[in-house]
Amino acid sequence: MRARRSAAPRDWERVSKSVAEAYFPHELTVPGGQTESRLVLETVDLGPALVGHVGWGADVQVECAYPGAYEINMPLTGHLVSRGRHGSVTSVPGQATVFRADTLSRITHWDATCTVLGVKFDSTWLDREAEHVLGTGLGRASAVVPEQLDLQSGSARSWRQLVGGLASHLREPDLFVGLPVVQEQLAGALSAGFLLAAYPHAGRGPAARPRAVARVVDAVRADPSRAWTVADMAALSGTGVRRLQEGFRDWMGCSPMEHLVDVRLQRARADLEGDRSLLIGEVAARWGFSSASRFAAAYQRRYGQAPSALRR
Repeated sequence: MRARRSAAPRDWERVSKSVAEAYFPHELTVPGGQTESRLVLETVDLGPALVGHVGWGADVQVECAYPGAYEINMPLTGHLVSRGRHGSVTSVPGQATVFRADTLSRITHWDATCTVLGVKFDSTWLDREAEHVLGTGLGRASAVVPEQLDLQSGSARSWRQLVGGLASHLREPDLFVGLPVVQEQLAGALSAGFLLAAYPHAGRGPAARPRAVARVVDAVRADPSRAWTVADMAALSGTGVRRLQEGFRDWMGCSPMEHLVDVRLQRARADLEGDRSLLIGEVAARWGFSSASRFAAAYQRRYGQAPSALRR
């Protein structure tokens, strides 16, 4: 994961290049003739997903074809006006504008006060996730994503909170460095949450049958350190994410990811008891926890004591 912060360059060509390196090549226009920029640019790279803050500090227009990736822009302040397939789209705080991959789009007014919380998804990744998460056979995420999302209720509000939680770490560039398992899981959570928010009625139907649940349970227990995402589990089960979650609730009394954490905690506890030379941080990393502190908190909730208590 990497984070970048701007040094507020005054040269608009340099400003445009900085944003292009983080997001997309584009054509930038500053219609008011403002000579100085107050660029805000911070990003967290999770591989197939990128989360960041972007603000130009001036009224600008941006034309972009979004090559190879989808972009979701959520204004934190100000407003964002773009030309959609069916007319003008204006997003303010509490809304998000969705730009499709490989589609020429024009932001006609990104106002000077507008800073967006943006999420970029690799298009191949998101298209694959759409098949797994929605279970629709639609082939591409572009078949279901809307031009705008209301982020104030339901699954879209939950997804916005998830993105906000990741954005709170924009100034901690080393947080997940060297933990590709964690990065992949976070990217998977972001993509699944977005797809369910964008297409809330997809994947509804009868709960997964016990055989589908058992298939996932066996696979997780066989390889709990794998960078599992709920989309991976749904693909393995042969059903959509919602159906799998309903099946787990019915037959296991927990969600698929809660089951994964429980299995990992069991393996970690066995390691701590069996080899006292292992450091707690080593055990946490071995079983896919992003940090020793998060592992300790999960262990405390599960067993009612800190993992260090085993060493005493």
